[in-house]
Amino acid sequence: QVQLVESGGGLVQPGGSLRLSCAASGFTSDLYTIGWFRQAPGKEREGVSCITSTGANTYYAESVMGRFTISTDNVKNTVYLEMNGLKPEDTAVYYCAAESGGLVVITPTRGCEGWEYDYWGQGTQVTVSS
Repeated sequence: QVQLVESGGGLVQPGGSLRLSCAASGFTSDLYTIGWFRQAPGKEREGVSCITSTGANTYYAESVMGRFTISTDNVKNTVYLEMNGLKPEDTAVYYCAAESGGLVVITPTRGCEGWEYDYWGQGTQVTVSS
């Protein structure tokens, strides 16, 4: 069974940086997709960024374009979300999610759809505040 463990959240001042990690285990296929989602209180879940296991295809939401970078380390089976230039509106619980099989289509313009992901981590809180 696929398990996901997020880490790296915390409290940071506006303009600061954080790196979230999503350690994955239990994949039965070398092909999979990882997505980062976030949900702020009173708001709908938002697909922030997603990546194929090869790293060849990525997507970023417009709200984080140019500030966040997603990457994958296949040796460690870990996906990272480097977040720079953080804003108060980035405050949310961040979740990583996984799909096993590499069937999710990722393009620069097709958003990360939560319904396409079968496995979810427990979430990590990111708070951007002075």
